[in-house]
Amino acid sequence: MSKGFASSSRQSLLVVLILGCFACVGARLVWLHVIDREELLRFVSQARYRIDPLPGRRGEIVDANGAKLAISRSLIVLGVDPQMLRKEDEAKWPRLASFLGVSTGELALIFNTKVRPVAAPKSTLIPASANPAGLVRNFNVTPAAVPGPSQPQMVNNATGDVPESLDDADVDPMPDARGNRTIRFAKLSETVTESTFAAIKELNIRGVYGKRIYRRAYPNNSLAAHVVGFVDRQERAVMGIERYADTYLHGLDGWIESEKDGRRRELAQFRTREVPVSDGYTVKLSIDSVVQQIVDEELALIAATHAPEKATVIVSDPRTGFILAMGNYPTFDLNQYHKLSKEEQGKMRNVAVADMYEPGSVFKIVAAAGALNEGLVTAGTTFDCSSTTIEYKGRVRSLPKEDHAFDHRLSVAEIVSRSSNRGVAQLAMLMGDERFYAYARAFGFGQLTGFPNLGSETPGMLAPPNKWDGLTITRMPMGHSVAASALQMHQAMGVIASGGLLLRPSIIRQISDASGEIVYRFGPRPGVRVVNERTAQEVARLLQGVAAPGGTARDAAIKDYEVAGKTGTSQKIVNGVYSNREHVASFVGFLPASQPRIVMSVIIDGARQNLTNGVAYGSKVAAPSFKRIAERLIRHLDIKPVPAASTGSKPADALIALNGTR
Repeated sequence: MSKGFASSSRQSLLVVLILGCFACVGARLVWLHVIDREELLRFVSQARYRIDPLPGRRGEIVDANGAKLAISRSLIVLGVDPQMLRKEDEAKWPRLASFLGVSTGELALIFNTKVRPVAAPKSTLIPASANPAGLVRNFNVTPAAVPGPSQPQMVNNATGDVPESLDDADVDPMPDARGNRTIRFAKLSETVTESTFAAIKELNIRGVYGKRIYRRAYPNNSLAAHVVGFVDRQERAVMGIERYADTYLHGLDGWIESEKDGRRRELAQFRTREVPVSDGYTVKLSIDSVVQQIVDEELALIAATHAPEKATVIVSDPRTGFILAMGNYPTFDLNQYHKLSKEEQGKMRNVAVADMYEPGSVFKIVAAAGALNEGLVTAGTTFDCSSTTIEYKGRVRSLPKEDHAFDHRLSVAEIVSRSSNRGVAQLAMLMGDERFYAYARAFGFGQLTGFPNLGSETPGMLAPPNKWDGLTITRMPMGHSVAASALQMHQAMGVIASGGLLLRPSIIRQISDASGEIVYRFGPRPGVRVVNERTAQEVARLLQGVAAPGGTARDAAIKDYEVAGKTGTSQKIVNGVYSNREHVASFVGFLPASQPRIVMSVIIDGARQNLTNGVAYGSKVAAPSFKRIAERLIRHLDIKPVPAASTGSKPADALIALNGTR
């Protein structure tokens, strides 16, 4: 009878094998946990370590009344891991395609592409044409037309069991035997709204997931485009307030450090650090969107009527220097900036600040105000404006031509109202080279205004007396031999409207944080006294004569309102000489003259259509635009007429008649 148990030798062998296995396991554990511990920990850390970026939202830009000029929209970048798709979800693909605005075939092509050759480009994008069109004054601006995303923020995926991080590689790093790499992520859309993404999640398509991003949008498209500016697709501020106030607007990103499991899901219990985001501040401007809209509509009318090369309109409050509107033609859509061709990119230039021109007769306010302020003349002092030459500093100087013939000596009041070139030259000569130059500088010419345009503002051209030739003293007072930006000329007229103070133009009202708490409030910039208040009031009365019967800008007059201003018609230099066909037409003025509420500049460069005798006169091209805008602003800003009895001033007609023969 055989034994029922193994022999002793077999038992010994089995024990040895078992002990050997334990010894091998023990040795391996010693190797991993003692000898190779650091390398193992590094590998595990890399495999499980996770950083989820949290982008900070860029602050908003709003107008003086809180209307939004620039916002950051929350959108979803939607992607798919083709390896995780389920057969049973194919019936849901048409519904997903409809949400994305593409055909089911296009979607299926992306879903069914599982691998990519090593040399092939990355994931296919859905055509931009699938995105809806934007609307004027609509916060749902076309996402495809808005600058690109910042770092994406994690959003819970559709099923909870797929990769959440779009920072993972699009493909597996190691190719297979055929040289292909497994696709782990293919982008479906980067313009999915929050509501659409919520509906997509309800489809419960495994492998489809998304991440939140912020994209810049401009609800009013081209409104105040040159002032607001824009950020590009890399969230870099390019121009305007976007760039100037970028320090305030730019949000600070946060992040979460934690661990992930085998399916790359966060293990929240192992979260080691969480840095919260800090949203950007809100920048409030002095721009009034209604005033800006009025200005933009008038610029469109100017373009249709006169076909100019460019045009600018500026409106400001003379009591503070704050800009209410600044518009240029041509302009551009802030949401479509990237569609401008190389030839069209000049539309992005803020010509109101960056370009200069010879201001022409508007500049005559410098000589008139200076001579009156120095006590050299009164409004009734007369000058012979019929002579073609005059002696100055021992030399005979030629006087400029007049646009009109005068049969009598002109008073200072008439020199201003009738825009006499010879008369204003004689006013400058009374002051002398140095004093006249000092007044021109005091009015802000030849120097930067400090407007937030970051390096693009021109200081203009104002040569010192030691660089003048024999004709400069007779030509500069009429606005030749000097160049200024539209904003500089506007600022100079503001000296008269403000009562003699040079108020630097301002446009930022306040800065507030994400909770609405005001961080900084900007008041008017301190004014510098240029002429005394009495002189400013006297010049304002003289400028009323410009818009009165007998003045050069009767088309700027508004019934029952005191309109003060000055026309300008300056010849452009073409091929080194003054052109008889190319002009810059302007009218710069304010109202009511005795208690100014608005200062406005209308500058039209190179008008080509509907001209008088082929010339773009400021009185015929720019003055009517001033009137149309002013009439609308009177209603919007509730500007009341000033009764003559309350001001103690005489009507412009009577003033001219009193101070000189008509």
